[in-house]
Amino acid sequence: MAQRVQGTEDLFGGYMRAWQHMQDVARDLFGAYGFDMVETPAIEQVDTFVHGIGESTDVVRKEMFRVVSGALFENLFEQGSEAGLKPKQRLAMRPEGTAGVVRAAVENNMVPQGAAPAKLWYAEAMFRGERPQKGRLRQFHQVGVEWLGAADPAADAECIIMLMEYYKRLGFDPSRLKLSINSMGDAACRPAYREKVRQFILDHADEMCEDCLERAEINPLRSFDCKNDHCREVMRDAPLAKDNLCDDCAEHYAQVKRYLDAAGVTYVEDPTLVRGLDYYTRTVFEVEAVDGGVGAIGGGGRYDGLMELEGGKPTPGIGFAVGFERIALALAAQGGSLETPQPGCVYVAGTSADEREAVFSATLALRQAGVRTEADYQGRSLKSQFKQADKLGARVCVVIGPDEVAANAVTLRDMETHEQTQVPAAELVSAVTARLAK
Repeated sequence: MAQRVQGTEDLFGGYMRAWQHMQDVARDLFGAYGFDMVETPAIEQVDTFVHGIGESTDVVRKEMFRVVSGALFENLFEQGSEAGLKPKQRLAMRPEGTAGVVRAAVENNMVPQGAAPAKLWYAEAMFRGERPQKGRLRQFHQVGVEWLGAADPAADAECIIMLMEYYKRLGFDPSRLKLSINSMGDAACRPAYREKVRQFILDHADEMCEDCLERAEINPLRSFDCKNDHCREVMRDAPLAKDNLCDDCAEHYAQVKRYLDAAGVTYVEDPTLVRGLDYYTRTVFEVEAVDGGVGAIGGGGRYDGLMELEGGKPTPGIGFAVGFERIALALAAQGGSLETPQPGCVYVAGTSADEREAVFSATLALRQAGVRTEADYQGRSLKSQFKQADKLGARVCVVIGPDEVAANAVTLRDMETHEQTQVPAAELVSAVTARLAK
């Protein structure tokens, strides 16, 4: 029997409605802030992710799924290396959304010189070769936003405010969410800070894991995010970004906090928060559901140099992403749910095969009027059709028997009260829609 790949899930029924609900809430909220939806390919050139995410990250080094065609796979197997591949042949499944959106913005010139910022949001599947566990899958789903072309700290604050409002609309109790923020500096002050952290790691080389020693030479700030508990303990004494910001970064960070304070947003400053990807600059933030049992349920930050890394002109950017599966788990742990009720419908039932054409016509008329309608296609008895109508959540059952056909009428059965009323067939749609409107 064919089976799904470990670390993936089938979305259907209530679980699919939960994912659709998350998108519907995003569409309404983000639209009010001026964001339009975008979709990028699930497959990108490897360099798209390496440029932005960084070669030192676990995402690029260990988790990114590489993609090759059958013919190319045979060639690679013979050569034993991808050294001879052209960049356009080195492909990967997207492990996160930002790099692909920024690549699309560069390639399609979405932010021309002097133009208004591009404000985009997406809801897509992501892919990472991680060890499957609770809240961590190999194919998972994220909703995210990218705001390209706005350097103002107000954009940072508005993104955070919008994110916290999103959680609230999804059903979270704001008092049970923890928002952490930090500033990672920029190209003016971060190099000197990185060198301080690198030297700190080398000074404590005998206490650090091999990965952190490698990060010291590539991106030492990633050591703050090491999964090794002892490394994190050592890094608590490392130099902090907040003490090494240039005047511009310090003022930018202070202004973001002033905006958040004015909006009444509660936050905690975490000077060790660096996020997991290399492209972040200045403001970074992360949200955790208290007692949610899955760690962070979303986060993001500013990435003012990413457009250049993807081949574009200097363009500031900021965004965030939230994970569907983690949010569903965290909300359930707090007693909530993303699932929406199964949509109600109208069921058209026939008493025998002789009424099949009349049932077909009534069903078609209701559907053309925009009414969600079901009918029997398996030759069930009328009693079984009523049971099926109940199971599908039908509010009204349209019954058609020989008497109804002879009178050119239909019988409307209220599935809660079981009251029945006969109406002319020509008035079917208006009568049903009137009942559904009550």
